[in-house]
Parts: sequence; C-alpha cells; structure tokens
Amino acid sequence: MNNPQTADTGEIRKAPIIAALLLGAFVALLNQTLINIALPKMMADLAIETATAQWLTTGFMLVNGVLIPVTAFLIARFSTRQLFLSSMVLFTIGTLLCAIAPSFTVVLIGRLIQAAGAGITMPLMTVVFLNIFPIEKRGQAMGMMGIAMTFAPAVGPTLSGYIVEHYDWRVLFWIILPIAVIATLIGVFFLKNVTKLSNPKLDIPAVILSTLGFGGLLYGFSEAANSGWSSVVVLSTLIIGAISLVLFIIRQFKTDEPMLEFRIFNYNMYSLTTIINVIVTMALYAGMILLPLYLQNIRGFTPLQSGLLLLPGAILMGIMSPITGTIFDKVGARWLTVIGLTIMSITTWEFTRLTDTTSYMELMIVYTARMFGMSMIMMPIQTAGLNQLPQRLNAHGTAMSNTLRMISGSIGTALLVTVMTMKTESRTLELAATQGVSLTDSAGLADITNHAMTYGINYAFMIATGMSIAALILSFFIQNTNPQKQHEAVEKKRRTAVSS
Repeated sequence: MNNPQTADTGEIRKAPIIAALLLGAFVALLNQTLINIALPKMMADLAIETATAQWLTTGFMLVNGVLIPVTAFLIARFSTRQLFLSSMVLFTIGTLLCAIAPSFTVVLIGRLIQAAGAGITMPLMTVVFLNIFPIEKRGQAMGMMGIAMTFAPAVGPTLSGYIVEHYDWRVLFWIILPIAVIATLIGVFFLKNVTKLSNPKLDIPAVILSTLGFGGLLYGFSEAANSGWSSVVVLSTLIIGAISLVLFIIRQFKTDEPMLEFRIFNYNMYSLTTIINVIVTMALYAGMILLPLYLQNIRGFTPLQSGLLLLPGAILMGIMSPITGTIFDKVGARWLTVIGLTIMSITTWEFTRLTDTTSYMELMIVYTARMFGMSMIMMPIQTAGLNQLPQRLNAHGTAMSNTLRMISGSIGTALLVTVMTMKTESRTLELAATQGVSLTDSAGLADITNHAMTYGINYAFMIATGMSIAALILSFFIQNTNPQKQHEAVEKKRRTAVSS
C-alpha cells in the first residue's frame, strides 16, 4: 500500500478533523456502555446463559486489548485517513451485523468487528490531537476529547435502560449505526493526513507475544471477577499472559524498531503520570462496578433508575472537560490533580458508609461530586505525561497509556469484586451465627445477605479510598514539562550510558 504524504499541520482545517474523530470516538464509547444493561434482555431473547452472554463484552474487550498495543505500528505505517476510514467502516459493518443478527453467533461476530474498529479509533484520535495542536493548547484539545469520553458513558446506561424496557434490544444498534455512517462520511470528505509515516516492518513474533501477553492478562483478570482466583482458566491465562508479556518486553528492548517502545518510561513525568492514571482507573471502577450492584441488587432500583442516578455526574464531567483543559494550559496538571484527587478521596470514603436506607438524592450528590473531582484528573495527567514525549513517541505513549488503562480497569474490577465477595461471604456467616439463622434457611438468609453485601461493598470502597489517597500523594510530584528539553536530557543520558 502506498503511503500518502503527511499534510502540513499548520495549514489544515482542524474543525472537520476534530468533528470526525470526536464523533467516531463518541459512537465507539457509546457502543460499549449500551451493551451491559441490555445483556439480560439479550440473554432471554437469544436463549443463552450468563457465561455465554459475557463474551459479548469480554470478546469486545479482548480484541481492543490486542489491537491497542499494535496501534503505534499502524499509525507509523498507514495514513490518518486510511486508519480512520478503515476503523469506522469496520465499526459500521459490525454494528449493522448486530442490528440484524438472528442469533448469538452473528451478534458476537458483529461485536468483534466493532471492537476491531473501536480499538484503532481512540489511540488514533489522541495522536492526531497531539500532532495538530501546539503544546500550549493541548490541554484544551484533550479537554474536547474528554467530552466524547465522558458524554457517551453519561447517556449510555440511561438510554440503554429506557430502550430495553420499551423496545427490542436491536434498536440500540440501529441508533448507533447512522452516527457511525455520519462520522465515516465526514472523514471521507474532510479528514487530512497529519501523522508522519516511517514504513516500519511488522514484527510477527512481537504481535503474537503482545496478543498472548495483553490478551491473557485482560481475560484472566476479567474472568477472576466471575470465576474466582482459584479457577484453572484464570490462573493459566494469567501465567501465560505474564510470561508472554515478559518475553514481549525483552524483545522490544532488543530491536531497533520496537512495535511498542518501552523506553518511553525513561521520561520521568510520563512514568509518574502513567502510575497515577493506573491507580485512578482502578479506583474509578469502584463506582462503575460496585455502585450499580448496590443500587439494583440491594436497593431494588431498575436499570433506568440506576442510569438516571449516574447521569448528572457523567454530564458534569463532560461539561468540565474543556474547562479543565483550558485551566491545564494555564497552570499545568499538578494542582488540578491534587484538588481532583482530594475530592475523589473524600467522596469515595463517603461510599464506605452505605446502608439499606441511604437516600437516592444523597447517592446522586456524592456520585456527582466524585465525577467533578474525576474531571480534574484523567485528561490533565494523561496530557502532562504525553507532553513530555517527543513527537515521534506520541503514538507509543498513547498506545501504552490506553493499554495500561484497560489492564488496570480489569485488575481493579477483579480486585474490588473479589474483596466484596470475600467480605460478603464472611459477614454472612458471622451474622447467621450471631442471629442463629441456618444457612439452609433461604428466607431467613435474604435479609442477612443484603446486609452482608452492603458491608462487602463498603469494604471494597475502603480499598478504593486507599488507592485514591496513594494517587493523591504521588500527584504532588507532578511537574510541568517541556518536550524538547526533556528529550535532550534523555538523549544525553542515553549517550552517556552508551559511551560508558
């Protein structure tokens, strides 16, 4: 395939490029948030069990996890237009298959094709934004990107809850389809090539090791939340994933043209912000996973009611993203992150005191405040880290950040669900013994189980609070970065090491 010339980013019209990428990212993220609430209805309609239905989310996540580490190579090998249009065409085809699917197999194939497109779109958008905006305006640019990343999860659960209660679940995909088509058409007519091409060779063994490594870890941690840590499948996939990842990293350090450049961790602020991002993502999943469990399983709220409770916080986060980005351009990431993590730590602690009578309004206020804090954290710390990298490493830094975020999300889910489950079980036994209720008495255990599960969820939120505080401490060490100076310092350090 011939590589077109890269456009001069100083002369291109940014608005159509931003519109195409934001719309593509929005529809990809909306697609992910719609499916979870629709799963029970899909299971009944397609006559499948929970373990089978989970592959609609697990399969999507695995394809994403396998593709994202390869995006640095793809961005260097193919033009912006080629990658964006390919990803959106794949996503559109997958969406159409899901909308017309007569069986589970067709839905799963559609989801996997969707994931192939979505896995390219998000990292590509970040790299393009870093290329077309000067460093002094990157905060504002990444803030705009944050709108798509937060607004889609904001409307997704509520929209999905309403649709599945009143219409066929296939309507969800019919809603997504025209948005994907519009994004593709905008790309066809307006998208320019803004990335530099270097025509690297594809390292097949590295792709295999990356697939086994990242895919194994993602699947293992995800399955641990469902099957437990003692499961043979969980343990074997985690071991295979860990060994493959170590071999992959060793291979990347030995090659002159690595598929995923691990030397980016020589840049101290990138390393620090990545660690904070990983911790914050793990803590974030406490609210995303545990709160819906509490709302629906313990309090008996419908999916629509649960979605409506989460909606104000997600909308506020979307509104704050561009504002936070503008503030970042003026003052940097440190104090935004410190304030955001302070708010996040306090509000996460508030969720350690849930009871079976906690009011709906109190839950909404605390969750909305938590999302307000989150709006000051995610994009600023990611931008601060990427700002330190020279432009040639933008794609690698973006791919690494996205990959680690996915893995940390899986780890956070597995860890918090495991903690919740263990504490729920031990608390159930303790309460049953105290109240003299037999473990075979299902009626007597119902009330005990609810109290025990609330205790388990509260305890898991305590772990999440500890994560938030750890990230808060690290955030005091964040510094503003100058990519050129940092690059020169790293290169000088590398030359000194080579010469010695």
